[in-house]
Formats: sequence, structure tokens, C-alpha cells
Amino acid sequence: TSAVVRKKKDGRYEMLSGHRRMFACKSLGIDKIKCIIKNLSDDEATIFMVDSNLQREKLLPSEKAFAYKLKLEAMKRKAGRPSKENGAQLGNNFEGKKSVEIMAETSTDSRNQIQRFIRLTELIDPILEMVDNKQIAMNAAVELSYLGTKEQVDVKKAMESEDGPPSIEQAKKIRRFYDEGRLNPDVILS
Repeated sequence: TSAVVRKKKDGRYEMLSGHRRMFACKSLGIDKIKCIIKNLSDDEATIFMVDSNLQREKLLPSEKAFAYKLKLEAMKRKAGRPSKENGAQLGNNFEGKKSVEIMAETSTDSRNQIQRFIRLTELIDPILEMVDNKQIAMNAAVELSYLGTKEQVDVKKAMESEDGPPSIEQAKKIRRFYDEGRLNPDVILS
């Protein structure tokens, strides 16, 4: 198959897909590969690249999370502002559907699962790494993603001292205490 590129304003080309093939060819001493040129806007190119990456077999949850977030942001920019009759938020100009609903139609993940993945982008790196390493359940991590950075650091410290992550139910309680303004390191440990 061919790599896909788009022509940039400066006359150079930007590779949208085929990076691995290009590196494989370079390592074999091949300096040219077949490319298809696509005429795409910045947002269309972002969506194309994300879709290409999401086709990979093995993606870490963090990779999927940031890919979905990038695609959703590009789709919302591409959709533009809603009409005055449509009082919904930006990104809902897809024949009455939300951007995330459109994403779910072309994904193996449901709308709710896509939203859960995107929530992971709000985690501090050490907790996100735990998700990637399957050391914490995704749903528990999603609950923790609603905490502030300081509180996430406190939870991470508690996980280290307790030698394990919170269960989903514990993570929900931690989030509830946070939402009520009653979360502190002692509450986290208990």
C-alpha cells in the first residue's frame, strides 16, 4: 500500500500515514516510496492521521485517549459554531448529532467509551502510566481524572503506601469527597 501525504503551503509535503513503511524502507536502503497526495485542510489532515493510527492493532489506552481527544477537537473546529436555532455547544453541527456520536459510528468503541478514553487525558502521567500498564482499572482511573492535579498526586502517594490502586467503588468515593470539597490525604488513606 502507499503512504499518504499532503502538500503544505511552503511547497513541501507532510506525511499523514505510512511512517512505519517509510522507516522500514529507509532501513533497507530504499529511498523512495509510493505516495498518494491528498488535498486536506489542517483539521481534515488531523482526523485522517488519527483514524490511521487508531487502525493499529495494539494501542495503549493513553495513545487512544490522546488520539480521540485530538480527533474530537478537530471535528469540533471543522463543524464550526452551531446555528442560532441550535443552542447546543460547539461541535454539534452534524445533522443534530454530537461530534463524539459521529466518532462512535466509525469506531469499535461506543460513545461512552470514547468519552472515558478522553477523560484519561486529564490524569497526571504516573497514574496514566498505571492505566497503560494495567495496574489500575480504567473506570477507576476515569473517576480519578476528575480530581485536581494536587489531589491526584495525593492519591498516587496513597497508592504507593497502600501498595495498590483504589477499586472502582473507592475511586468513586474519592471523587465524591473531592466534589464536596472534603478530600484530603487522610480521607484518601481511609
